[in-house]
Amino acid sequence: MIDKSVEASSRDALRARIVGAAADLLAAGGRDAVTTRAVAAAADVQAPTIYRIFGDMRGLLDAVVAYGFAAHFAGKLPVNPAIDPLDDLRDGWDQHIAFGLAHPALYALMAGDPNPKVTSAAEQAAEAVLRQRLKRVATAGRLRVSEDEATELITATGRGTVLTLLGMPGKGKNSSLPIRAREATLAAIATDVPVLSAPGPAAAAIALKAGLSDAVALTEGERRLLSEWLDRLAI
Repeated sequence: MIDKSVEASSRDALRARIVGAAADLLAAGGRDAVTTRAVAAAADVQAPTIYRIFGDMRGLLDAVVAYGFAAHFAGKLPVNPAIDPLDDLRDGWDQHIAFGLAHPALYALMAGDPNPKVTSAAEQAAEAVLRQRLKRVATAGRLRVSEDEATELITATGRGTVLTLLGMPGKGKNSSLPIRAREATLAAIATDVPVLSAPGPAAAAIALKAGLSDAVALTEGERRLLSEWLDRLAI
């Protein structure tokens, strides 16, 4: 009788070997280097094995993105509660840009050819860290827009900045674009002076929602309802 745990372990090891081989090919030669034949040869497997495990090449490439994210990105973005919330947000932006420039082929695959059906655990973790940073800004009363809108704007401008830099000669090493894009984005979503100093329901709603999860006097249903009302006020 086959031991199921041994069988699963063997399958996981084989999967990891194939993903690692594909990731190495991607880093060395870009997307065009990741062919079924090349991956099979590098991983010392038959081509049908790749399709049996990943379904198709898109499935393999999604696995490579998840692998690259987990290995080089998700664990390197801790929130720093000791510094100003906006400076912490700046640190996160700078680390994101640095990652993209250090891993151009992986980043281009991740950001330039997104798969809305697949979001890896590493990508979810990276977004969670961004939201933690934005929550600190919102709690301090310094966020001009909702946390969701700020997350979308930072994600879009950050990806666009990296892809633009990758298209420049020398990967835009001497370009001031990352800093200019960062500061323009921050100016659009936040302020150095708490917006609560200027009366207004939108600013108050944004700050209140940021701390809503700590409102233990409310039930879960009451928090959801209040969250909906605050979203409407924050527009």
